[in-house]
Amino acid sequence: MSPILISVAVFVAVAALIGGLALMFRGGNESKVEDRLSMLTAVSHSKSDSPGASVIAAPLDAVPSFGELVFARYEKFGLLFEQADTNLTPSRFFLISGGIGLGGALTCAVAFGASGSSGLAFAPLAFVATAPFPLLWILLRRSRRLKAFGAQLPDALELLARALRSGHSLAAGFDLVRQEMKPPISVEFGRVFEENNLGIPIVDAMNNMTDRIPNLDLKFFATAIILQRQTGGDLAEILDKIGALIRDRFRIWGQIQALTGEGRLSGIVLLALPVVLFGAVYKLNPEYVMVLFKDPLGKKMLAGAVFMQLLGAYMIRKIVNIKV
Repeated sequence: MSPILISVAVFVAVAALIGGLALMFRGGNESKVEDRLSMLTAVSHSKSDSPGASVIAAPLDAVPSFGELVFARYEKFGLLFEQADTNLTPSRFFLISGGIGLGGALTCAVAFGASGSSGLAFAPLAFVATAPFPLLWILLRRSRRLKAFGAQLPDALELLARALRSGHSLAAGFDLVRQEMKPPISVEFGRVFEENNLGIPIVDAMNNMTDRIPNLDLKFFATAIILQRQTGGDLAEILDKIGALIRDRFRIWGQIQALTGEGRLSGIVLLALPVVLFGAVYKLNPEYVMVLFKDPLGKKMLAGAVFMQLLGAYMIRKIVNIKV
């Protein structure tokens, strides 16, 4: 491979990686404000009585992108970005994924080409391995945000109960949580308060929050509010009991994590050991390992090993993952 072609490929790969990371971490305040206003003022299509309401509410110059057309039938795909608290859109997400995958494929081709072997054979594998990085980042960010919300929920319920006992209304209690607590729970409770101020019933605002945050304890909270508004009762006492129940669940979950720590560590060691040994043997004697890729029987053995690794990881996860 000529030095000029190698330089061009490296430049394109680095530019794709930098561009993808820049788009991923670039702030979109204006689009975020527009989405917030449209969420607060627009009427839900599923709850609209008029079949043409969505057409009237949509702007005349709205042209869906390719990514939005592909995922038009999957309405919850955009909810993933909202749950992760990102400004990504389907089109931008595909652009970033494609750029990172292309950069990984070109980097692999250049790296293997410089060493004398054919890098084009591994380029598709590198593309498949690097393209899901943005999706993994979004899933990790979503998981952390949902865990943080669940950890803050007991304190928010106790604060809301104290606000109700002091004479505040339920909406004022949501505003108090928005002011006194940190994100992400302050953001979500603040959205409920803003929706209620704009005329949306508190029950519908609560249902919207449970759609955004798939948390079982939050659904209990929303159900308690709906039942209390229909049948009456001491809502503050109900919130205290829900908060105590959530704290007991966290305490039991911590005990389970401590008891299953040895099993989880054993699973990590058992799953990482074949990969580490493969890398060590490849570094010491590459020809000895390449038989698994060149020989037909070796390919079958490698596929069987990968399948057994995945099966073992699933079984270990089922053993140590005890739901509370």
